[in-house]
Amino acid sequence: MNIKEELIRKIDSRTLKMGVCGLGYVGLPLAVDKAKHGFPTIGFDVQKTKVDMVNAGVNYIGDVVDADLSQLVSTGMLWATSDFGFVREVDFIAICVPTPLDKHQQPDIRYVRDSVQAIAGNLRRGMIVVLESTTYPGTTEELVKPLLEEGSGLKCGEDFYLGFSPERVDPGNLIYKTSNTPKVVGAVGEDATEVIARVYRAILDGEVHTVSSPAVAEMEKILENTYRNVNIGLVNELAMLCHKMGIDIWEVIDAAKTKPYGFQAFYPGPGLGGHCIPLDPYYLSWKAREYGFHTSMIESSMMINDRMPEYTVERAGKILNRSQKALNGSRVLLLGAAYKQDIDDYRESPALRVMEEFQRSGAKTAYFDPYVPRCRYKGQWYESLPALTLPALRTYDLVVVTTGHTCVDYETVAASGVPVFDCKNAMKAVAHRENIEVL
Repeated sequence: MNIKEELIRKIDSRTLKMGVCGLGYVGLPLAVDKAKHGFPTIGFDVQKTKVDMVNAGVNYIGDVVDADLSQLVSTGMLWATSDFGFVREVDFIAICVPTPLDKHQQPDIRYVRDSVQAIAGNLRRGMIVVLESTTYPGTTEELVKPLLEEGSGLKCGEDFYLGFSPERVDPGNLIYKTSNTPKVVGAVGEDATEVIARVYRAILDGEVHTVSSPAVAEMEKILENTYRNVNIGLVNELAMLCHKMGIDIWEVIDAAKTKPYGFQAFYPGPGLGGHCIPLDPYYLSWKAREYGFHTSMIESSMMINDRMPEYTVERAGKILNRSQKALNGSRVLLLGAAYKQDIDDYRESPALRVMEEFQRSGAKTAYFDPYVPRCRYKGQWYESLPALTLPALRTYDLVVVTTGHTCVDYETVAASGVPVFDCKNAMKAVAHRENIEVL
């Protein structure tokens, strides 16, 4: 029986042993879905805290159901380790590690490289390796494939299968989770594509769409998030223009989205956050320079979005000026540290950059976020106010809404009488708006 036939037999009989490298927002939900569908799963992570929490059945990811994790661990269907020697025991391993930018805004793929090297030393014939981390087109075939072959002495396509299947995780989305979101698969060779797609069809409820190569799948993921980056850049620029013209950009968008075709609503804000949208365009523009190509439209939108925290503070300074106060020495309260509403994820959150800009201007900052009691930014820990009360609010010179959490009592915020700069239009339902200015 050849490799393809043996893997198909294992997939169909639910005897394929699964592995997930990286137990964060992408990896843990994927590991849980694999185990829930009857595949014994091992999670790999270099952070001992995560490993210990998984093995104790303690959940730390919002999109995972606590009871699911606890049951899967207690029945032995899922467990975690920091020992990559156990890679030898799995047939399929998905790499779900961070792909941040370095201080020069260039791709930092060390986590991918380190994970691949650790896997390569334990790779055996008949295994499947799939990269899920968002990265530049070419990573799978130009970086991952040579590292696996050199580290294992095996040949891709003959001894093991390799593919790319981009993660699609939207923290806090009440409709689409890992299990029911359509999946894209691109692999090295037709057999690998067929087998990897079969694996995902066995563990996910969403459609699995195959493409001709890993590079197509990598570019597809970049397109998804660059599309959003460009459109958010457009609406952020229009927000700045509308402010100068005395036009409400939020009313403009509400009117435009009544059109049933040809328009999708995007909204302005104090900047971009999360694990993909602020980063992916940099990966593409960096790779494009290898071909002597400049992604001018993309780079323009990145410049606009990157400037929004600074623009937010500039506008805030003008609001304070109307109260005869300067930024330097003013007390500013930020409402929200998470990068989007109603979640606890503050990766790349624009709120933290806004806070940094205020501090550079001499303002004294604090934040309130019911989802993020503590956060770490540039090596320093910050703690949220324990509660949002009128006495607490009235100790500040300005309140800035940086995240539109729906559980915040915005009526109380307005009733404080403190000037409010609402960057998310979160207070649109508040009737008395004398002290509210919207981005």
